[in-house]
Amino acid sequence: MSADDLGGAWAGLQEAAGPVSRETFERLQAFEQLFLKWNRSINLAAPSTLDDVWRRHILDSAQLARIAPAATRWVDLGSGGGFPGLVLGFLLAERPGASIDLVESNRKKASFLQSVIGQFGLPARVLARRIDDSYAFVTEPEIVTARALAALPDLLDLAAPWLTKGARALFHKGRDYRAEVEESTHRWAFDLVEHPSMTDPHGIILEITDLRSATPQ
Repeated sequence: MSADDLGGAWAGLQEAAGPVSRETFERLQAFEQLFLKWNRSINLAAPSTLDDVWRRHILDSAQLARIAPAATRWVDLGSGGGFPGLVLGFLLAERPGASIDLVESNRKKASFLQSVIGQFGLPARVLARRIDDSYAFVTEPEIVTARALAALPDLLDLAAPWLTKGARALFHKGRDYRAEVEESTHRWAFDLVEHPSMTDPHGIILEITDLRSATPQ
């Protein structure tokens, strides 16, 4: 990577995530190379995105840290190749006492996540199990994340045990998110803030709080 490219990557990370140390920047660069190495044997991301992993995956994940700059207890659902969970793990290493749980039922992907956590000493834990089998292991998270996992109605069903008890959701969504929000209101009521993506002109981060049943009890 040229000096100009390095400067652009550094500036992009600062813009997306907020103040980040040079050490964390360098660790994320090393993670990018490790991710590409593992991806040759395990399908961790869509092939069409591999020419720009830094912007399309790392910076896209890192922007969640700016939305919740004080949160220390996170859980990422369906972590897959580590986006946003592993990226957040690198960033949370700069927050004293912060940690993130990565829920991933695919054993090969869970092994990749665990390998990265061990190699870099991240404040993270892998739960190699289904989401609906993880509630007893993840207690009182502040933030629940998910990226490219499921439609919003299904995400809310999966995250409800945490969101109905005060946790906040930060979900990556694409251009069709409004239809998903509308469909979700048939079952759930919630407060919603829409954060335009800093890396994708068609992307959005949905911040969901106060999740409650839309059906009168």
